[in-house]
Amino acid sequence: MAATLPSTLLCQASLSLPAHNPCKALNSFPIFYATEGRALVRCSAKRKIGFFDQILDYIEGGPKLRKWYGAPDLLPKDGSTTEGDDEFSEEEEVRDAVLVTDGDSDIGQIIILSLIVKRARVKALVKDKRTAMEAFGTYVESISRDASSKLFLKKALRGVRTIICSNEGFFSSVGSLKGVKHAIFLSQLSVYRGSSGIQALMINNARKLAEQDESTLASSGIPHTIIRVGMLQNTPGGTLGFNFEKGCSERGSLAKEDAAFICVEALDIVPQARFVFEVVNGEEKVSNWKECLAMLMERAEQ
Repeated sequence: MAATLPSTLLCQASLSLPAHNPCKALNSFPIFYATEGRALVRCSAKRKIGFFDQILDYIEGGPKLRKWYGAPDLLPKDGSTTEGDDEFSEEEEVRDAVLVTDGDSDIGQIIILSLIVKRARVKALVKDKRTAMEAFGTYVESISRDASSKLFLKKALRGVRTIICSNEGFFSSVGSLKGVKHAIFLSQLSVYRGSSGIQALMINNARKLAEQDESTLASSGIPHTIIRVGMLQNTPGGTLGFNFEKGCSERGSLAKEDAAFICVEALDIVPQARFVFEVVNGEEKVSNWKECLAMLMERAEQ
């Protein structure tokens, strides 16, 4: 069975991310095939391990280093967990996971792969757990987005320290965020507010959801980072600089890969309460994102 991922994902699959766009590490890896700008990933039928198990085995020389990467034991093919999983005590829970709320989208998949490379514990909300398992192996705990299930919220937020959300409507509908230490929201609210005519009518629902999400975060009491971006583009990331000026997100644009990368970099900068900044592609080059975000936070607090 084949899983299809954005071609930008291949650019993130190296052991470190010093330059944000390392596209050379896996060019010769035999399971990748390029098809009209997309990357088709095929797993050998003879292997029972997942996609990223094969990648890391290839790069690092074998399954013995999986434990070093923090990978769990292989899950059943349906992606389900063990029977005793729901009995886990909240008092014993270690909150060290990053939850990606839109694991099926291009941006969500880039975020997930970047987190895997950073050796983070990753949880993701997806439509199809089997497809996610084949794509990301056991390095991601995939959870089916079934809001009607009573266990949905509990399973989704169990062990989660940080949430990275790139889709509207999650925070306003999820309810309690108890235990979460940091929420990161990739918001296109400035783009929605700057639209007019037919386009404004078409995105009216997305605008309302984004406004509700930002309002929910503001009243949640949880430290949160809102990254207001311009129009998201399917262009290669890592090739242009950036612009952080006030008002830039209403008229500018940003590559999806750059947007995903900034979300991951924001993990290391946790505000005391609320941190909001705008970003689009521009002329400013960023060599140290930790320093850049810290400076933007200081500027926002003034």
